[in-house]
Amino acid sequence: MAGLPPQVPSSLQVYNSYVVDPEWQIKFTTIWCTALGAAIVVSLPTLIRSLWNGRSLKGFFGVSESLNKGEYAVVAGGDKPPPLRPRRGAVAVLHSIASVRHWTLPYVGLNILQMTIVLAYLAVVLLCIIKDAPLISNPNRAGFIALAQFPIVFLFATKNSILSLLLGPGNGYEKLNYIHRMAGRLMFLGACIHGSLWIRNHLEYGLPIIGPQKETSGVATFSVLGIIVLTSLRPVRRLFYQAFYFVHVLTFVAFFVTVRYHTLYAEPWIFPALAFFGADVLLRFFRYRIKDAKLGAPDQLMTLVHVQDCDDGWLAGQHVQLRVFFSNRVFESHPFTILSAPPSKSCFNHSGMILAARVNGDWTSELNTYTRDKQDLSDPVSEKQNGDERSGVPVHVMIDGPYGGSSVDLGQYETVLLVAGGSGATFTLGLLDDIVYRCVKAGRPDGERTKRIEFVWCIKSFGHIAWFSQMLADIGNLAAGSSLEIHFSIFVTCLCDPEAVPFIPNCNVKLERPSVYILLRETTGLSRPPSLDSQEAGEEKPFIEPHGGGGVAVCASGPESLVIEARNAVARLGVANALKLGGVVVHVESFAL
Repeated sequence: MAGLPPQVPSSLQVYNSYVVDPEWQIKFTTIWCTALGAAIVVSLPTLIRSLWNGRSLKGFFGVSESLNKGEYAVVAGGDKPPPLRPRRGAVAVLHSIASVRHWTLPYVGLNILQMTIVLAYLAVVLLCIIKDAPLISNPNRAGFIALAQFPIVFLFATKNSILSLLLGPGNGYEKLNYIHRMAGRLMFLGACIHGSLWIRNHLEYGLPIIGPQKETSGVATFSVLGIIVLTSLRPVRRLFYQAFYFVHVLTFVAFFVTVRYHTLYAEPWIFPALAFFGADVLLRFFRYRIKDAKLGAPDQLMTLVHVQDCDDGWLAGQHVQLRVFFSNRVFESHPFTILSAPPSKSCFNHSGMILAARVNGDWTSELNTYTRDKQDLSDPVSEKQNGDERSGVPVHVMIDGPYGGSSVDLGQYETVLLVAGGSGATFTLGLLDDIVYRCVKAGRPDGERTKRIEFVWCIKSFGHIAWFSQMLADIGNLAAGSSLEIHFSIFVTCLCDPEAVPFIPNCNVKLERPSVYILLRETTGLSRPPSLDSQEAGEEKPFIEPHGGGGVAVCASGPESLVIEARNAVARLGVANALKLGGVVVHVESFAL
């Protein structure tokens, strides 16, 4: 046609990666932003409900000190639950179907939903790298997609992420961190494809790999990224966490510098990552608190930290990053779950914040040794009393938080099963304290429907019961005679200190390792406890009220194996049983590195 220039056939056109590949970066970003937006939309009902009852923004600017330090106010009214209606609506159906997604593979630590997200993310990355890209002759596409993952890596790494707020309570950084690790490793995969194919091309055409600025900076960038990935592997994190953290911070700064020298196309993706990081640092300044505290060590395995002048600003089940100024360990901070609800909403007669540090590593071991040495020098008897906040070893601490928390409001469910292993009881004990206060002390102000709670604690020695025995006894005595039924089951896996068993109301202590699935079926009435079946005919058997279909909440905290067992127990119930119970929800906590 006259006036039009001749068109070059597409098969003869030279592939311009600096035009085509940035378009694939936009496509990749559009895909993951759309998926993230869909997740936020699904979470909107939970977010709205948490904003309405004040749970979502609780502690947004850190813990606070109450200027009116009176005793908690008891709300007038009875503690009887509202008339229970079986949950048969859409919510119960969705919870019943969703319970299957909690299946978790051992050693992987991810449930079905999380593995689906990982595989979908992997598929999208590979598709964007491979689709219509001549990788052998021009492997730039892999490098461009690696750059496009910068924002994801930082968005899911920061403790104060906007996602934790938009996805609702219980979706803190520790629940989203697996996406950060996955994105970092797939970014390294893209860098491997990009770098290895360029090295192959340079060797094929006899070009120098080291020397020119672009090649040298590329090798440096790849080396730094390799150090980040290798030092982030689980064995390194578990054995040398402080070294991992120090290297992680330094190398990501070096990585940004080297990748900026390597290519100008990295700049648009660095700034969003820095914005996420800067927002996290800024909000942390609002959450930092330096407080006086008292340390107490009831034995050689547990240290209690009573932080003074912290009376509000957290929810039961949340944790803080704790830094204790003692010896030469002032630069280390570690996460610890708050042992109770705020004093104004707690069953315990205490003030401030209580943390429990189980000896598990060099820092907690040195803290316990330091506390016991100071106790022995001052008063070897009175300061070792468990839970005595008026005495102890004075120290200064810095706390950052609160973070995390439970995604489940226990008051919305008829039956609650709390399962903990070892020091994981700090999480379940805080939840227990909160729900008992709301149902018994406060008179069910929000229409809490909880009728029965089974508290399960698995420990290695009978002597460990003393860590929290007084708190459990206080809760048991408070609930006695109320409409709330609480039963404590303590399972000991080692015959150590069998005489050290304090009295706790309505508590059974057994020398065995329990099955969470069996406990769940017995608690919900789907099967009968063996103690009832073994009774002889003619004996009067205690009446077990059938489950009213008001829903079941399961919360577990402790070793990774216990958490996986709890998830699989809920999934194993199946959709039919879950629907019969009015839906089963589960929330787990595990600080496995």
